Amino acid sequence: MKTDRRTFLTVAAGFLAGGALKAEAAPSKPNFLWLIAEDTGPSAYSCYGEQKAASTPNIDRLAAEGARYTRFYDTAPVCSPSRSAFNTGMYATTIGAHNHRTRDKKPLPDGVRILSGWMRDAGYFTANLRKLPKDLGFSAKGKTDWNFRASDKSFDSDDWADLQPHQPFIAQINFGETHRSYHAPKQTDPAAVELPPYYPDHPVTREDYAKYLDSAKELDRKIGVVLAQLEKDGLADNTVVLFQGDNGESMVRGKQFCYEEGLHVPLILRWPKGLPAPAHYSPASVDDRLLESIELAPTFLSLAGAPIPPKMQGRPFLGDSVGAPKEHVFGARDRCDETVMRIRTVRDARYRYIRNFTPETPFLAPNAYKERAYPVWNLLKELHAQGQLTPAQEFLCRPRMPDEELYDLQTDPHEIHNLAESTDPEHQAELKTLRAVLEKWIEDTNDQGRIPEPAGARTDRGATAAAGESPTEGKSTAAGKTRKKRK
Repeated sequence: MKTDRRTFLTVAAGFLAGGALKAEAAPSKPNFLWLIAEDTGPSAYSCYGEQKAASTPNIDRLAAEGARYTRFYDTAPVCSPSRSAFNTGMYATTIGAHNHRTRDKKPLPDGVRILSGWMRDAGYFTANLRKLPKDLGFSAKGKTDWNFRASDKSFDSDDWADLQPHQPFIAQINFGETHRSYHAPKQTDPAAVELPPYYPDHPVTREDYAKYLDSAKELDRKIGVVLAQLEKDGLADNTVVLFQGDNGESMVRGKQFCYEEGLHVPLILRWPKGLPAPAHYSPASVDDRLLESIELAPTFLSLAGAPIPPKMQGRPFLGDSVGAPKEHVFGARDRCDETVMRIRTVRDARYRYIRNFTPETPFLAPNAYKERAYPVWNLLKELHAQGQLTPAQEFLCRPRMPDEELYDLQTDPHEIHNLAESTDPEHQAELKTLRAVLEKWIEDTNDQGRIPEPAGARTDRGATAAAGESPTEGKSTAAGKTRKKRK
């Protein structure tokens, strides 16, 4: 198809020559193709084996050829603080980018830059397609250092500018298919969906989750086009391909919350056959290390042979500069849309601890974006009023959140049984340990969430958006425009 070809010729490698990508002499440094999916968790991808109704053959193939990471976590459960973190290698709470889409955007601290700037210094051509600088929690003016950026474009080929040949390159491509509202072709049978126990088994829930899985299938189709063109144009043998989610799945208890569903995302990396593989990478492997998204930027720099900036909090997870395995990963949620919450979390190899600093704000606090775009959000309220929810589902409808939560992910992967309320000595010991770890992290990283957001800093875009998180999101997505063209 001409549309797919032009789209991904331009996007995949960041340059176009005579209507098709042409492989130049292989660079001494690897190219990087960075594929980022919005609002998605591992369950949407069949290679993770969490959802039988999932079917993503192209991403499965990428995982089969590369390394699939099973415990990779974003540091925030919503896009702007999460992207602020993995694009800088810094916690959003450290650099003051923790409130979602704030008007109070400050410049980055001295010594902190977006990865593209460091990569340009290392001799890379840099390209970003959609999503930046709009979805950063700091002022990015003069700080992005992209050679090419089309951040307000959708995935229609005619909208993309042609880019001139440059290698080595790093091209970041952002896919909006798994962001609400969904517009993918219907393929998944709602009856085949496996629902977690904290959602009511109801036709509305099944239909909603089936649409989410369909969106992942459409995403998979487009990524297949990217990968096929990369191969056809002779670039696959010297291009690292990395696929990740920018925050957790677009479900009620996922995005914007600090449970596994909000922070745990897919990560797959394929090293090219034409270049020597780095230390700690094996093809066709599954890697169970605890990893945080702030480790992506230093890993790219390390693989490019560039130094790691001294202020960068992340550390490489591939190559010769890998340190000791991480024992903990952290997450933070602050104001999202008009809903003010402060939640911090830490997990180790087995347990997740959550501290709700604003427990008086209920889980289902008023949020115009969620109420408009998430049908299960409203369904929970309706079934709660009718007394038709199980105890696991009722948890989401409590008038007050617990001060603390502790879950044993080995025996309770859905985080249903709050062990912070247990009197068991083992659970109390784990609670005390992780509480101390989290408190130390808050101090050591200078968590800016301790300081209230200035009055008038909220964008409150969720209250006005028709679908998505802002008046512009949801209107220019690839799937949306594709659907219109097919009519």
